Amino acid sequence: MSLKKATLIIILVLLIDQISKIYIKTTFSLHEEIEVFSWFRIIFVENEGMAWGAKIPGSYGKLFLTLFRLVAITGIGYWLWDSVRKNSPKILIFCIALIFSGAMGNIIDSVFYGLIFNDSIHQVATLFPEAGGYGTLFHGKVVDMIQFPLFDGTFPNWFPMWGGQRFTFFDPVFNIADSAISIGVFLLILFNKKAFPKIDE
Repeated sequence: MSLKKATLIIILVLLIDQISKIYIKTTFSLHEEIEVFSWFRIIFVENEGMAWGAKIPGSYGKLFLTLFRLVAITGIGYWLWDSVRKNSPKILIFCIALIFSGAMGNIIDSVFYGLIFNDSIHQVATLFPEAGGYGTLFHGKVVDMIQFPLFDGTFPNWFPMWGGQRFTFFDPVFNIADSAISIGVFLLILFNKKAFPKIDE
């Protein structure tokens, strides 16, 4: 696969990701939700940290995380360029392009959203508000909106620790960028032998 085709994949994923995030941010207030089906919801949440909402404590935690993401995506970008240069298998280049686009999508939120949006608490945010954004450069929040609560039930009373408690599977809220990363990693695992063929000695 050529670098041009990989770049087109990255641009397509980024466009879908950013359009969906801007739509949600400028249409929903925080935690507003719509049940599309019983197993599919659109719910607007903002993630200040890593996957599953984990955070790095301290006033510089968010800045450190954003800078780390920038360093990581530089490495992924080099991996993509080097794979194309070495004429690596198409599945490998495709997966790296997905991972790169997903990482870039969330980096855009982290770097710029604090500057270009105002707060979404009890209101619908405005793009490029006159009064300025809710944060500063590198301190934006990642917009998530997709949830698939495939099963909603209660643990049996005999179940250790969580007996009688309510649970939902699959509960996390994510976005298009997260999906691109997950699909890229999943395909690398599934097609591991094709992506990383052994070189005959």
